[in-house]
Amino acid sequence: MTTPDPDGPTPRPVPDGTGPRAAGDAPRPPAAPGPRPPRPSRAAAVPPAERGSTRIADRVVAKIAARAAGEALPRAPRDVAPPHATVTVHHDIARVRISLELDYPSDLGAECAAVRRTVAARVEELAGMTVPEVDIDVERLHSTHTQPSPRSRLR
Repeated sequence: MTTPDPDGPTPRPVPDGTGPRAAGDAPRPPAAPGPRPPRPSRAAAVPPAERGSTRIADRVVAKIAARAAGEALPRAPRDVAPPHATVTVHHDIARVRISLELDYPSDLGAECAAVRRTVAARVEELAGMTVPEVDIDVERLHSTHTQPSPRSRLR
């Protein structure tokens, strides 16, 4: 809405701020918005099962399994390679194969059973995967009779 200017025919802005602006006038403040309805949070809108997933790489599960196998053995023989693990993961099921070197004579069955239990429990605990089977390959047996004592010399 404009009012006529007494000095001429040029319209000038009305004080209520609804008319045209003249050059040099300050910009009008934006109209105050009305109250907004609260936006639902994104997390609340999507059920937890549909928000996404975490994928743990096979090599990470293999490292967990190898470390657990090393913890399960009562003592490591001298000059022995640490346990090595290979893992195949399908969904939340991990199939584990452990390669070990063990002392001989010892109760090999009991040591392998301890490794199986520890590896399955640790992978389930840390990675959240079920481990239906743990295959163990005994790569090498180290005889306690053939290992030189610290006081003996080999010729």
